[in-house]
Amino acid sequence: MKKRGTAALALLALLAGVAQAQSDIPDEDGFTHPLRALEFNPGLDQREFERATFDALDIHDPWESLNRRMYYFNYRLDQWVMLPAVRGYRYVTPRIVRTGVSNFFNNLGDIPTLFNSVAQLKGERAMNTTARLLFNTIIGVGGIWDPATRMGLPRYQEDFGQTLGFYGVPNGPYLILPALGPSNLRDTAGQAMDFAVERQIDYFSYSQASGGELSLTALRLIDLRHSTSLRYGQLNSPFEYEKVRYIYTRARELQIEE
Repeated sequence: MKKRGTAALALLALLAGVAQAQSDIPDEDGFTHPLRALEFNPGLDQREFERATFDALDIHDPWESLNRRMYYFNYRLDQWVMLPAVRGYRYVTPRIVRTGVSNFFNNLGDIPTLFNSVAQLKGERAMNTTARLLFNTIIGVGGIWDPATRMGLPRYQEDFGQTLGFYGVPNGPYLILPALGPSNLRDTAGQAMDFAVERQIDYFSYSQASGGELSLTALRLIDLRHSTSLRYGQLNSPFEYEKVRYIYTRARELQIEE
């Protein structure tokens, strides 16, 4: 009985040694226990920490006072109008209907993407978008379904703001648009151009129909808000305006470079 106990203890010691050896295998970054190297300062004030990074978030914003007022306006518009409308939309329409509506408007959005892909000399992306338009319009019944994605054709987004940036046009001042949110002078001009292209092509006579039926425009705005996950205040920071401004600007730079 004593020999069995000794053997059991030896086995446990062996297993513990193996476990210890496995835990000491370095991670991909070279650390075995990265948390042990961290030093925490419980007395660090979160506000002071964010103030220290404030300069890193600095973006050219000469109209900041006006932009902050517009940001607050959009926040109230979102809380009092858009989000209640989205909740009502989700309540009264089944998921399959919402997906079909989003697919239809995404299909419309492929038109300016095709235009801007050609303008930026992105041949492969232009051919991909052309194929998406054909498959989704014909097989997907006007874009209500999205067979192109299942066929391996990814959806790209190219707008005229990116086209201008591609050819070296600078951002210009940061700008908050009513309801639409973060932008800049270049991207605002780009949005106007994309709108003009969509109106001229008038896919499925949507532009003509939406001109006389405000409900279609309202549905598109609700669908856009429904598919946008951003919520005002979700950053839980007194510097949310600066962070959103920084994220938007850097994201646009990455979109132009890709």
